[in-house]
Amino acid sequence: MTGVITASEPSWIAPFSGLSPRQFGKLITALRREGADPVRKGRPWSLPLEDRVLLTAAYWRTNLTLRQLALLFGTSKSAADRIIDHLGPSLALQQRRRFRKDAVLIVDGTLVPTRDHTIAEQSKNYRYSTNHQVVIDADSRLVVAVGRPLPGNRNDCKAWELSGAKDAVRCATVIADGGYRGTGLVIPHRRERGQTELPPWKEEHNASHRKVRARVEHTFARMKSWKILRDCRLKGDGVHYAMLGIARLHNLTLTG
Repeated sequence: MTGVITASEPSWIAPFSGLSPRQFGKLITALRREGADPVRKGRPWSLPLEDRVLLTAAYWRTNLTLRQLALLFGTSKSAADRIIDHLGPSLALQQRRRFRKDAVLIVDGTLVPTRDHTIAEQSKNYRYSTNHQVVIDADSRLVVAVGRPLPGNRNDCKAWELSGAKDAVRCATVIADGGYRGTGLVIPHRRERGQTELPPWKEEHNASHRKVRARVEHTFARMKSWKILRDCRLKGDGVHYAMLGIARLHNLTLTG
């Protein structure tokens, strides 16, 4: 069976992966260096590494069904399923271990509608969702850490600790919105009991805080151009690896 889409034709790469051909080539080189394409015993993969990576990225980008995707790439539905399961962890973002002393990070949670109800709960968007804590560098806007998914009804201040995001950033300075009260993060000033308004200097600080913190919202908007984050059909760790993989692809689009 011959497929329609292949990575050997550069014009297919950008619409189905979100990367330019040059960025895609850098990703393939990095994956080979990391050992993502070892020599296997038994039956070899039906597609080369480049096409397998493009298939996985296309699944995240378009959220087509596996049956539709398999037809486009000229393989079977079960083979497409195995490719995504195998490459998902390999494409995952390697979370940063060290930060500059003057580094400023931004954290926020985002909800991903998830059909696996064993890891999801109804949340404020009235859908079964998972809560993902995402940390970005305020200067470069690169994703530096992503916590493990928690049920969508967990509030951000609890998810910050339980997801592992807090441990990932260690002692770095992190700013967040007012939902992280009591966590020790840098959050906006709030009116004290009996206050009708904040002092001007606090209002000025809050305005600056909002302007910087908006960068993480812009990151979510760019990441959710990979449509699987709008309705994830993957089970188990699939949604976690999809978020980590998309974070890596997002970083590649920024760094070139």
